[in-house]
Amino acid sequence: MPTRRGATTIAVAASLIAATTLAGCTLLGENGNGNEGGGESARTVTLVTHDSFAAPRRLLDSFQRESGIRIKVQKSGDAGALTNKLVLTKDNPIGDVAYGVDSTFASRALNENIFQPYASPQARSGPQRYAVDNRNRMTAIDIGDVCVNIDTRWFAARGIPEPSSYADLTKPRYRNQLVVQDAATSSPGLAFLLGTVAEYGQQGWSGYWAKLKANGVKVVSGWEEAYGQDFSGSSGNGPRPIVVSYASSPAAEVGEDGAATTKALPDTCYRQVEYAGVLAGAKNRDGARKVVDFLLSERFQASVPDSMYVYPTRHGVQVPETWSKVAPLPDRPDSLPPGVVQANRERWVAQWRGLVRG
Repeated sequence: MPTRRGATTIAVAASLIAATTLAGCTLLGENGNGNEGGGESARTVTLVTHDSFAAPRRLLDSFQRESGIRIKVQKSGDAGALTNKLVLTKDNPIGDVAYGVDSTFASRALNENIFQPYASPQARSGPQRYAVDNRNRMTAIDIGDVCVNIDTRWFAARGIPEPSSYADLTKPRYRNQLVVQDAATSSPGLAFLLGTVAEYGQQGWSGYWAKLKANGVKVVSGWEEAYGQDFSGSSGNGPRPIVVSYASSPAAEVGEDGAATTKALPDTCYRQVEYAGVLAGAKNRDGARKVVDFLLSERFQASVPDSMYVYPTRHGVQVPETWSKVAPLPDRPDSLPPGVVQANRERWVAQWRGLVRG
């Protein structure tokens, strides 16, 4: 959800799902479908998404056969880059439907009128819980909560108590152990910043970050560098045992004994939801609606844990058994109202940049 991803969301499983990633591919249907006349335009739907979008080929082939729709996947960076591109091209949209704008950028997308209303009948099966717009312009597809993750083996080997809270990360015993993503360039980095605002308030979060800086926090550009290079609990075997990642990340670190070697800290989680919507000015509006329906379908929702390491929004969809043990969905994640995020995001990021780089 790599977001996000960034939506990366979600990129934690990238090495496991390379065979199913759809970078730059199209899915060909045999029968015309759409509302803009016949021919090629009626059969083609361009899906603009983040770089971590992936889905099992068998599901996409099945959708192709049933709908006759050709899906053209256009990847556009992480959630932030995706949102920016959709805003800049809203008068001449680069696709028909978009997926991957997350809750940290949802208010901007709505204020910029990127999406047109569409109330999918599939949304009544659970996604409505995460609605951010009473006009049904955005529909929740998946959940990828951002949380601090730790390398449990690292702490056990050194006899150091594991941290469990935001406050712990400022203590001297955890000096030079935390790596985070840049809030200005990374979706999980921004989500972590918002989590600290939710935890310490608009007057207190900057003081908290001053303490993190004094305690040796390392800031890198994005998730892949933080998790794959600096984090000791990943395959990169980096030097730092604490990283900002996702609640689902420990599911990718399960050994042959069924136990995870990392864990997420539930008291540091910030709710991150990814949305899809039909773009305003879409050339194939009806086809785009069918793609949204497909993303909300039970079969697609059941695939998102294994293919993108995120949680489904639909009620009753089973996740892998190991997830309930090592990567449960947080019960009480922090969150902020979309309007508050929209009104303050740029100012907070600028202030954060001054704090960590000053």
